[in-house]
Amino acid sequence: MSKLACISDSRHRPQFLDNSAEVVFFDSLPTALLAIQAQHMDGLIWAGNFPQLNSETILAVCQTGPLEDQSQNIFDLVPIGFAVLDSQFGILQVNQQLRNWFVGRELIGLNFFQALDNAQSLGPDSNPLQQTLQYGTMATTLLETSEYFLRLYTVPIFDQQGKCIRILATLNDCTESVEERKKLGALHRAGAALADIRPEEISEMQYQERVDLLKDNIIHFTRDLLNFDVVEIRKLEPNGLLLPILSVGINAEQAKMPIYARESGNGVSGFVAATGESYLCEDTTQDPLYLKGLIGAKSSLTVPLVFHDEVIGTFNVERPQMNAFSESDLRFLEMFARDVAVALKTLDLLDAQHTNTARESVSAIRSGVGRLIDGILNDTVFAMDVYSDEDQAVTQRLQSILDNAREIKEVIRSVGDQMKGIHQIDTTSLELRQELNGKRILVIDADQSIREMGHQILEKHGCIVETAHSGQEAMLMVRTKRHDQNYDAIISDMKMSDLKGNEIYIKLKNFFNEPPLILTSEFGYDKEHTLLKAVQAGLRSNALIIKPFQQKQLLDMLESITREPVHH
Repeated sequence: MSKLACISDSRHRPQFLDNSAEVVFFDSLPTALLAIQAQHMDGLIWAGNFPQLNSETILAVCQTGPLEDQSQNIFDLVPIGFAVLDSQFGILQVNQQLRNWFVGRELIGLNFFQALDNAQSLGPDSNPLQQTLQYGTMATTLLETSEYFLRLYTVPIFDQQGKCIRILATLNDCTESVEERKKLGALHRAGAALADIRPEEISEMQYQERVDLLKDNIIHFTRDLLNFDVVEIRKLEPNGLLLPILSVGINAEQAKMPIYARESGNGVSGFVAATGESYLCEDTTQDPLYLKGLIGAKSSLTVPLVFHDEVIGTFNVERPQMNAFSESDLRFLEMFARDVAVALKTLDLLDAQHTNTARESVSAIRSGVGRLIDGILNDTVFAMDVYSDEDQAVTQRLQSILDNAREIKEVIRSVGDQMKGIHQIDTTSLELRQELNGKRILVIDADQSIREMGHQILEKHGCIVETAHSGQEAMLMVRTKRHDQNYDAIISDMKMSDLKGNEIYIKLKNFFNEPPLILTSEFGYDKEHTLLKAVQAGLRSNALIIKPFQQKQLLDMLESITREPVHH
């Protein structure tokens, strides 16, 4: 009966063998070869799912005698390097695969490490040959040569007295996996460095400076790690537009072409943004999705930029050769794209935080300064009323104070508008009423909390708010307004101590053909029929708001009244 050594991960008997052969299973080639020598087996069978091998493929079935006599018949048939070494680690015998790795040199007779370009041992065993020779045990290490990373296994070969007299060295080429691990580590470090900005730098850099830094880092790592010279990154806007934020080596006109996140008619980037799936274009001349990018490009690879399962953009690279991208390229670009997406989102959040803080600061300044300026306005219009008939020079100076005080409010509002324009991200849930932006509103109420509420509610929407303590004071405010700066709406308590709502409306008719007045009142019976009298004088019947304000009702009414042109 034949006795065969079988290397197999499944331990299933090969179907082509009949029952006359005895099969002994081994997990690795070194242990099988050691058993062949020690147990005088008749042959070797290699089958199963091993690296570089197809399932159930028979690589070697041969008769074998003493290792040094006929082992070359086995060794030359496997895609692994083999060498038989003497006790001084000189090479006695090699197989064809080892010769293929080190073409152009005669390996027989050379010291093993010298023959392998003075390969460096990277561990885990620092001196595997000495360990195997001295202790008669298998050892392993990773070797680095000038061209390869090789996994070395050393197996002792014993004489009849059990002394190790030779060493069988097997070498697996793991260059690709080691290079991938090194690349993965480099990509991880690159990802961490993409938007690595120290806290002290954040306050010193403007948003565009941070964006420029990120672009430089992306270009640097894309070229050095991924070896892609042609890069295009687009950011997905809320309206579906893919806005180009980085284009290197791409046709300038094509880079400006508007592309939307749609599965058709918008190129590969549009398809990737719409589906969230990577797309490998092996031949741009035959791919209906491809839009011309790099002049002469024949291959393109596009992956989505994804943050928290949401597509926020696309990352595209191109090359002038067909079939230029591999699955490895796709895998690494997808990993790098995740870091790019995080870096882009980090910049967005930093800018949104900065913008929101600035807005809050402007809002606080506007509210705090607004109340003080209102006091200046109230006192100034009172002084103007007193001195208007006595000293024209004083009146002009007071008018200048009014204009300057109102200009301060305009400047603060303008700064707030600039803050809104810095970035499109709105970090609040506030629904801004754009129609109210820039509208001039006068709030008349003896209650300070109501006047402050007017500032707080309306200035968020870009209104220029002034307040008055009484009806008479309000009339002075209206009278001293320049024609081009008149109020777009006036909100007044219906029951002021000096002037009732209907009286305010009638006085306003001296300045407006149709006074844009809104009356406010606490809930209760209107004994003096103030609202009815105001309506009879011409006020709109629905121009009443019950205090405390419901913001939406107030804003809706203001939008309605300010849409109508104010006639003076």
